[in-house]
Amino acid sequence: MKKLKRQLHALTILYRNKEIHWIYKIIPVLVLGYALSPIDLIPDFIPVIGYLDDLLILPIGIALTIKTLPQGMWDQCLNQADEEAIKNPNLGWIGLILIGLFYLGLIFLFLIVV
Repeated sequence: MKKLKRQLHALTILYRNKEIHWIYKIIPVLVLGYALSPIDLIPDFIPVIGYLDDLLILPIGIALTIKTLPQGMWDQCLNQADEEAIKNPNLGWIGLILIGLFYLGLIFLFLIVV
């Protein structure tokens, strides 16, 4: 799980990198959105099968990202993720709060429309 967290952090660094063309950022954005989303394709309350998305979908998305990047860019992002994790170990809460606010906004809009 630590490896997955490190790779997801590297994806956020990849997304923020201005040297990378926007076309390389499509897959990382989709993977990060799915990883941070509280809605899973396979619900977690189903025993064993519910965790398949964490074991299959996220690693496949990360592998696709690595395959599409120029050589050395992924290693650079991983190294920067390690450095940032040492400096600020609570960085994941920011993403959690942003996704939570997004879904609260969607619920609010839904309640206003209905």
